[in-house]
Amino acid sequence: MFKFTNPIRKLAIAMALPTIGLIGCGDQNDQTASVNKTESNKQYNLIFIMADDMGYADLGSYGQEKIKTPNLDQMAAEGIRFTDFYAGTTVCAPSRSVLMTGLHMGHTPVRGNAGVKTQTLAPEDITVAEVLKDAGYKTALVGKWGLGDDGNTGLPNDQGFDYFFGYLNQVHAHNHYPEWLWRNKEKVMLDNIVELGPIAYMDFHGGVAKPENRKTYSSQLFFDEAVEYIDNAGKDPFFLFVSLTSPHANNEAEKFDWAHGMEVPESSYQEYADKDWKEPAKGYAAMVDFIDKGVGRILNKLKEKGLEDDTIVMFTSDNGPHEEGDNDPYFFDSNGPFQGTKRVLYDGGIRVPMIAWAPGTVPAGKTSNHVGYFGDLMATAADLAGVKTPEKLDSVSISPVLFGKDSEQQQHDFVYWEFYEMGGIQALRQGKWKAVRTPMFTGPVQIYDITKDLGEKNDLADQYPELAAKFDRLMNSSHTPDPRWVATTGAAGRH
Repeated sequence: MFKFTNPIRKLAIAMALPTIGLIGCGDQNDQTASVNKTESNKQYNLIFIMADDMGYADLGSYGQEKIKTPNLDQMAAEGIRFTDFYAGTTVCAPSRSVLMTGLHMGHTPVRGNAGVKTQTLAPEDITVAEVLKDAGYKTALVGKWGLGDDGNTGLPNDQGFDYFFGYLNQVHAHNHYPEWLWRNKEKVMLDNIVELGPIAYMDFHGGVAKPENRKTYSSQLFFDEAVEYIDNAGKDPFFLFVSLTSPHANNEAEKFDWAHGMEVPESSYQEYADKDWKEPAKGYAAMVDFIDKGVGRILNKLKEKGLEDDTIVMFTSDNGPHEEGDNDPYFFDSNGPFQGTKRVLYDGGIRVPMIAWAPGTVPAGKTSNHVGYFGDLMATAADLAGVKTPEKLDSVSISPVLFGKDSEQQQHDFVYWEFYEMGGIQALRQGKWKAVRTPMFTGPVQIYDITKDLGEKNDLADQYPELAAKFDRLMNSSHTPDPRWVATTGAAGRH
């Protein structure tokens, strides 16, 4: 039974949240009455590690050949590697909104990258952190937030996190060597010296530190904080969200002729330093390598503390690979067999790596083709905590797969996405079918057999007009209008 003390939150639950647009995830009575399906009633710790703009094929276990990721590959060998898992959408803030609220893009609170007044969770929004905190968990966020900023209602400490260290603003998070970060609601000054870019956008004036003024790498701090948090976790169950900023580019670097956006300590280049590659490519490889080593530290700390069997660790990325900061994702084949990169709703922009690990609990060496997405974290977390999932969400628990009970795994009727930039795009996946419509609401529906046509090259809409009409109806019914979110022709912050 939920114990929310905020009366607005109690009202939101009592009203069961809006029901418009919920067709996208199937039978609600089945999926929202989720309860613990594990062998015992113990509460599992949950660590959710999310890279920023890492492609599906940037890991060796997903086909990467140029960048070595031994720790993540071992994590996949010791756990479950999901092949058909999707982000909330194709850019960072709305993808995080889907992750935190269990509501798909048709009606999640934050549907795009925007200004401080718009890009924020409201007091009545229910997050995964709040559900777990109410279940007796300690909750912590380390890294990038993007769902609330100084002066609005979406601050992590007001949305269920007991502890927060990192960036609030996503433009601030571009800079891997910032002058300051947030610890809860207080600024922590760092020793980096930042040169501001020529203009501010999305309510923040970002910048770049010259190499000689780069003293403290934020990703190093995040992994240090994560390891320390595990070290001091105590006996209470905990939820740790490690929201990394790599390998996202520092977009402001494009405005300086002496910089590229793939910021990482020179010492991290190691075996990539002497490669006959462009400097941004070396930087990107070093950033992925840094993430891999950091994840290894987290897993080793869990083993050292004897927590590995009782802690479900998940690793993923918030969307597909980027083409910013002079990075060339095609050099690394970061999107693998899929079409497109960040800012599209073809699978290259939204299908992401997902690895689940807990030796002795999660089956080892398993590959799952279960179709899931970020919105499923809510129901999964509730299952791991042994509590009911809030009602009227677009969330299906993947705990049956995690505990080797695939025959009990519920399937989505379909998974749905929207994107409000580049003219507006809608997409859904139902079984083997993938549908894409651009511009949103008015464009023709494209249909692909995603099991045979991974690159979404052969549009079958003319062959299946009844299917196209069905997907048109499903897209329409999944969208709840909101005056804050209107399709635009450009890309946020990059006009």
